[in-house]
Amino acid sequence: MSSIDRLFDLVLVRPPANSYVNCASSNPQRKSIDLSLAKKQHRNYVSILRESGIRVIEFEQLEEFPDSVFMQDPALIGSRRSVIGRFGEVTRRGEEKTLVNDINAHNIEVGKMNWVETPGTLEGGDIAVTDRGLFVGQSQRTNAAGIHRVEQVMIERKVTSIQIDAMHLLCGCSYLSHGNMIIAPDLVNPHSFPGFRFITVPEEEAYATDALYLGERRVLIPSGFPRASLKLKEGDYKPVEVEMSEFYKGDGGVTCLSSPVYKIF
Repeated sequence: MSSIDRLFDLVLVRPPANSYVNCASSNPQRKSIDLSLAKKQHRNYVSILRESGIRVIEFEQLEEFPDSVFMQDPALIGSRRSVIGRFGEVTRRGEEKTLVNDINAHNIEVGKMNWVETPGTLEGGDIAVTDRGLFVGQSQRTNAAGIHRVEQVMIERKVTSIQIDAMHLLCGCSYLSHGNMIIAPDLVNPHSFPGFRFITVPEEEAYATDALYLGERRVLIPSGFPRASLKLKEGDYKPVEVEMSEFYKGDGGVTCLSSPVYKIF
């Protein structure tokens, strides 16, 4: 089932490895990660995607890469062209090569793969894909050379660079649909997205702005953020909540757990 207003119908996921407890997280709660609960939360996440008519391809877990459950970061994948990133987080370098190998092994039809090379760095968590262009955060993990590579590859799309202080751009905003974004203006300046309309969320609930649009006005957000949920309802969206506590501890959000194959490029 395809949703006309959704920018993808296929996502790639990878379950958390047993080594996930050793992930490169700055969260002080990292040492309390419950691996069994993380695996359960991931299964629930995947179930929601499938129930929303999204095709999900699940790769094998990677014990050698504790952060590999965060599938969004290694690459920006499209049906006609893709950009394979280069991690700013050095301990994650190598995940991107494994992702490409898995795509080839599963005969997944994606666009030509274009690599980011040194000194460039690019992580998927810094890329907001919209039907009005791509917005890429120059952040702690993505640099100007990495953004320039996106510009070189995505020649049919406008690419806008945004200077941010956060780890990733999507820590403070996500594109929904119909020109609407959910955003924490204390973290990401709305003026970076001229012509868009905003559902604004206070900084204390900024974690919920890392949201995934499921189609048909449904938005996947982490559970436990009532103000964000109310704001979405006021914007005529239907929040769908999923438990994310163990991925919050690993510095990951809702979009981090999947790599969409975008049908718009």
